[in-house]
Amino acid sequence: MREQPVGAGASEPVLLIEGELVALGPLLRAHIELYLRWMNNLETTATLGRADVFPRESEERFYEAATAEDQTAFTIYEKATLRPIGTTQLKNVSYRNGTAEFGILIGEPDCRDRGYGTEATRLVLDFAFHVLGLHNVELRVFSHNPRGRRAYEKAGFKTIGVRREAYKLGQRRYGVILMDALASDFESPLLERALTAPQQPPIR
Repeated sequence: MREQPVGAGASEPVLLIEGELVALGPLLRAHIELYLRWMNNLETTATLGRADVFPRESEERFYEAATAEDQTAFTIYEKATLRPIGTTQLKNVSYRNGTAEFGILIGEPDCRDRGYGTEATRLVLDFAFHVLGLHNVELRVFSHNPRGRRAYEKAGFKTIGVRREAYKLGQRRYGVILMDALASDFESPLLERALTAPQQPPIR
């Protein structure tokens, strides 16, 4: 039996994709206060390249941008409790080129190092390749975030280059690691099978 979801109201959220550990659903305007708390944690935002102070207005702008036509964004839910624990998105989606940029935030500290980020990343890649029909998804991760880099590698991303000392945090500089994932290299954990139409017997 699932526990009552934390911070998600009395009703269960809408889930588009369910993995073993996490599930993905649409972003909700009602979660803006939650996004605000996550983004005003310096330990969290230091890995995003955006360590700063974030007023409510900035999270409202994030919500509006993330639900625009060239982006596909999800709320990440912990599967066992259905509490929202983060967000993930495909930005700058180009259907002509079959490309997009990936981003993810695990906002709840107790949900890190538990495989949630890795599974959420694989589910988003699955959606990108088998629902949106994209071919190449890229991301940037900073060299002081080896945990994130390992998670991306487990999910299917490969390093394609490093931009040296291109990110400044405090008084130190770090490299920006560029990674990408290709549809032709990716083995779908869920959606390819779910979206394949069953073979119909021939009409006589």
